[in-house]
Parts: sequence; structure tokens; C-alpha cells
Amino acid sequence: MASVTAVAQVTVPGDKSLSHRALMFAALGSGVSVLRGVLPSADVRSTAVVLRALGVDLPVQWAQTDELRIIGMGRRGLRQPVVDLDCGNSGTTTRLVAGVVAGHHMRGTFVGDASLSRRPMRRIARPLTQMGAAFSFAADDGLPMTVQGGELRDIAWVSPTASAQVKSAILLAALVAGVSARVQEPTRSRDHTERMLAALGAPITVTDDAVLLDPVGQLAPLMFEVPGDPSSALFLIASAVLRGQPIEVRNVGVNDTRSGALAVLMRMGVALTLVNARDVGGEPVADIHVAPCAGLRGVTIGGDEIPALIDEIPMLACLAACAVGETRITDAAELRVKESDRITAVVSNLRAIGAVADELPDGLVIDGRESTLKGSVLTHADHRIAMAFGVLGAMRGNEVTLDDPQCVDVSFPGFWQALTELEQAR
Repeated sequence: MASVTAVAQVTVPGDKSLSHRALMFAALGSGVSVLRGVLPSADVRSTAVVLRALGVDLPVQWAQTDELRIIGMGRRGLRQPVVDLDCGNSGTTTRLVAGVVAGHHMRGTFVGDASLSRRPMRRIARPLTQMGAAFSFAADDGLPMTVQGGELRDIAWVSPTASAQVKSAILLAALVAGVSARVQEPTRSRDHTERMLAALGAPITVTDDAVLLDPVGQLAPLMFEVPGDPSSALFLIASAVLRGQPIEVRNVGVNDTRSGALAVLMRMGVALTLVNARDVGGEPVADIHVAPCAGLRGVTIGGDEIPALIDEIPMLACLAACAVGETRITDAAELRVKESDRITAVVSNLRAIGAVADELPDGLVIDGRESTLKGSVLTHADHRIAMAFGVLGAMRGNEVTLDDPQCVDVSFPGFWQALTELEQAR
């Protein structure tokens, strides 16, 4: 890998997970919330569309630089929808807003695109039904899904898997209904919901394996600036690493329940540091400095670290294809029920462009080697598959084409321009 001296200084769009939650908490607050840096992606716009259907006055189009002022409806002030709640491709919208609807005296039917309609939803129905909501499905699972809310009761839920969306659905239902909720997980999942609740003054207690929310009165308005998305940052970091290019990604969320990929990069041989660390609305934020990388080595990824890097596995797997040695990823069966079956999608596409990879029931094995990669990639309309293989395609000498490059707009509008600008910064 060639060494260069110019440091590329970049930013990435606002964090997708935080943008969803900021809109929801602003809608449920009392008073005017002011949000900056909200990600203007297709997924987050789906949350805005659904909240508008529930009576919230907010735009469905905005720019990354816009300031959004949202008049909250109060903890239990949303309105009965008169149309289906169209969540597009967004599982976060579906599962979290289902919790909100469950806590209201209302009925809502959730619909989405073909990909979202295949994703499992009974995982949220089980705890919310125990709380007192009612669910019905047009098929065995997935969408369309109808939620009948009402008077809910306290819950102590032991989750069989670490899932921030299940945990958040329970916490939002309890928040809206004014009841208590305790959620225990086998390992920690991303904790943006509980951090935002704490920043708003809600009575929430967090331990190593559980979260307890006591009954909430009214929720304060939210004043929040969304930091850059660490998942989006990884794609630009990976591109720079493959070129031997130093890079600085500014103003990125570095929450430890989201930053597992950074630890993996260091094990692979990448020298990176976090500087200018600070707290923004309860979220840790920093600038990520990455030094030129002389080469990558294979690693083992699995166990308790998986929840903190589950979304980054497609990119890590593509990096592993360019490393020396074997990379083994396990304990990641959740990848099979994302926007696509990401295990099958990554392995089949790596093979299609000349890399060596095999599926495991809960992961994959990549035999890394430095070689030219050429071929066509099927994205399965999955934004993370498209960006991961797009990074490989941007490497000098590689020839990788994608069937649906625009699906990246789900989480990173402007991705292709950012990738081009990074190359030009060398």
C-alpha cells in the first residue's frame, strides 16, 4: 500500500440511530425542541413521515445543516392515525414507534417496503403484549403489523438477545404509558435511548446488564446536535486505510456500544487515536485520527463484541478480504435478518469479485490476500452492502460494479461524492 503524507480531513452525516431517537423524543416532549445535524436520509425521513401521521408538525425534507424546531405533543399526546404508518425500509422506525403507539389509546397499522416486510417483528410484540398491548400480523411475522395500544402495566423483561430496538420499544412504551420497565440483556446493546432519556431528566437507572425506567411525568424539550455517524465514518476510514492514506474524521460519535469496529481495526494493524473527546447531550464524541497503514492482518471477531459492531461487519469483512491471513466472524446470526441476509450477501459477493470466503451458520470466514478484485455485486437494496463493496471498487486496480448504488441514500446520502473527494484529497 502506498504511503502518502496529506491528511484528509472529513466529516460524515449525522448519526442515524440518534437522528431517529431525537425526532421521537422531540415529538413526545413538552415545548419546543431544537435539533441540529439530523441525518436527512431515507430511513430517518421515514420516522418523520410516521410522526407526521401521528399528528406531529415537522418537515419530511431537510438539509444536514438545517435547524429543526419541533413543537412536542406531550408524553401521551399523539393522535390516532388515519392512514397506515409507512416505515419505508426502516426497522428502527417500525420497532420504536410501535412502542410509542402501544403506550397510547390508539390503533396503528405499520407497513413498509418488501425488504422491511420480511424482517422479524414478533420480537417486539412479545414484551409489548406482556405489557398489555395487542398485536396482529397479516402473515406469521413481519409487516403489515397492527398495534392496539392502551393502558399498559409494569414489565420486567429478560431479553434472550441483545437488541437495542427491542429494549427501546419497551422503554418508549413505558415512557408514554407512565409505567415502569426493567430490561435485562445477555450483553449490552447500543444505549442511545437510555442516554437520551437521562439527558432529558427521566428517572432511569443503568447497570452492567439491565436498564430500569421509573414512571415519567412530562418529558422536557430536547436541545441536541447530532454527531457524525460512526458506521458511516468506518467506510471512509476503510477507504483511506486501503490506500495507505492518513485521515481525520471530525465530530464522530464514539459511544462504546457503537465503537467495536475501531477496536477491530486496531487488531488488524490500523493505528488510530481519538482526540478532542467531549460530551454532547450525553453522548461521547471525538475526532478520529488514522495513520497510514502498511498492511492489514486477519483477526477473529465474535462473542460480546458483536453488538457494538454488528452494522460494521460487511465493511470489516471486505477489509478482511484485503488482509493477510484468515478472518473468522462468529456469533453474528442477527446479520441474517437485516435489510438482507448479510452473511450470504457478503460471502456471495466476495466470491463474485474473486475473494475467498465461506459462510458459517452465525458468521463467515474470509481467507485474506492482497489481490485485484473484479466483478459485479448484487446489493440486495442493502445500503451497507453497497457501501462496503463500493469502497473495494474505489481501490486503484479494482473493477467492482454495483447493481443499485443509490440504495446508500438509506443512511449516507452523498456517500459517492464523499468517496470521490477522499480520493482527490491524496
